[in-house]
Amino acid sequence: MKILNSSWEQRSERAFSMLEVMIAIGIFFTSVFFILQLTSQQLRIARSLQTLDVDTGTLPSLIVMTNALEEGPLPMEIKAAFEDTNPGFSCDGMVFEVATNGLFQVDYAIYWQQEGRVKQAKNSILMWRPGSGGRTRRLGR
Repeated sequence: MKILNSSWEQRSERAFSMLEVMIAIGIFFTSVFFILQLTSQQLRIARSLQTLDVDTGTLPSLIVMTNALEEGPLPMEIKAAFEDTNPGFSCDGMVFEVATNGLFQVDYAIYWQQEGRVKQAKNSILMWRPGSGGRTRRLGR
């Protein structure tokens, strides 16, 4: 007949010691921190290599700051202000009066050179400027 050992001896044969668990946790966290450091370094390198496009909201914000609009090409002051704040980019556009109540449509395009090719971003906005000088229709008397 086989005599069983005490319960303490059975547990010590089946379980890991505290030292083994601590070493395993140390190895695990060291490897996780190494992988996180490597990943963040690679993301930083990828971000530095990426060429960013222009924010297409810059030009409309300059147009909105004007109090009056007239039909025709974009004013030179707006083009110059955009090109000063965004070196390497240029813009062009037209202003059209859509309705006689002062509603204007501004079609604009932003141009820049990337990888030897000229890229462009086009957009259109509607603006209400009731005091602007445009075509006005008078009702017959």
